[in-house]
Amino acid sequence: MGMIDKRIIPLAIGGLGIGTTEFTIMGLLPDIAKTLQVSIPEAGHLISAYALGVVIGAPILIGYSVKFPPKKVLIVLMMIFTLFNGLSAIAPDYTSMLIIRFLSGLPHGAFFGVGTVVASRLAGKGKEAFYISLMFTGLTIANLAMVPLVTYIGHTFHWRWYFVIVAVIGLFALLFLKFWLPTMETKQDTHFLEELKFLKHKQSWLVLLITAIGFGGLFTWFSYITPLMTIIAGIKASQMAYVMILAGAGMVVGNLAGGFLSDKLGPEKTCSLLLLLMMSSLAGVFFFSENSIIALVLTFVCGALSMSVAAPINIMMMKAAPRSEMMAAAFMQAAFNIANAMGAFLGGIPLEHGFSFKYPSLVGVGMTFIGLMISIRYMYLYRSSKLITEEITVECIPGDQ
Repeated sequence: MGMIDKRIIPLAIGGLGIGTTEFTIMGLLPDIAKTLQVSIPEAGHLISAYALGVVIGAPILIGYSVKFPPKKVLIVLMMIFTLFNGLSAIAPDYTSMLIIRFLSGLPHGAFFGVGTVVASRLAGKGKEAFYISLMFTGLTIANLAMVPLVTYIGHTFHWRWYFVIVAVIGLFALLFLKFWLPTMETKQDTHFLEELKFLKHKQSWLVLLITAIGFGGLFTWFSYITPLMTIIAGIKASQMAYVMILAGAGMVVGNLAGGFLSDKLGPEKTCSLLLLLMMSSLAGVFFFSENSIIALVLTFVCGALSMSVAAPINIMMMKAAPRSEMMAAAFMQAAFNIANAMGAFLGGIPLEHGFSFKYPSLVGVGMTFIGLMISIRYMYLYRSSKLITEEITVECIPGDQ
């Protein structure tokens, strides 16, 4: 497979399916609302139901699965994901769709939680963050290619095809997990409450706060990107698909760059540097978005920064919770979803008071500044802590190396 370790590909395909189901729905809401005979804001509750599933499912499913081998856990989680996305394609009415979307969200955080730890175990020493970023490549490629493609198919034929395609990606992920992912040792003698002990430590809470607040700053921009680009930057609405592809391309580049930088500089320094760059970019959006060329450049840059922090912040969390890595990684997924919700909510406040669509990014500057302050505080307190993942031993099936 050249430079890419084939053992990481099953995790990336799982990420591709998860990214496609999570982000495509935004573009198909009017179609779904029409078929299910509800308003567009009501159809928007399907997004909230999925996010709620992510937040609730992550700690519960991880809590019950830590005693099982990671490969088996990932296969079961992907089976749940594939089943409920398949059922979404045939949901007869709004209420059943709402319940199915909630159930579809349950395995999302747990998959990335287990996947993050598995990716770091597959990596050689000093490559942990890069391997985690390779897993998240699936998520970024979903934004770059699958979301525009599946949105087009959903519009042109029927939105139910969107869920059929996601279920097919899920089936592919299952096949690759079965044949390419090595078997690893499991943690024995652990239980749910034991896994939650990391929440007693200040270090864990600081990482969760950096994620929920600092990362939330970018969602103030991303949530309102369409009116920002069409009303402020003067881009034609018909060109928005290309703008989203540009943001998606940024995500692919930024995700891999974040993993590479983290392994070179250390996750703490990388996280602080990226938050500083986020703050500057969001300030750029506020001051220069009237210029369509600068607005497009900033779309790529903000897209890149939105995913670049994923690998370093996950490594920081694994350092903060050496005995509960999977549960901690699952909590990180919950924190990312809280960031998403908070960014959209706080970014909307100036709009409700009659300010222009530039102002959500100004709120984002404030949020990333708070995240940066917490990150600097974290660096000052914990920079000497050793990388836990170096101490983890891997037990692979012979021939899988």
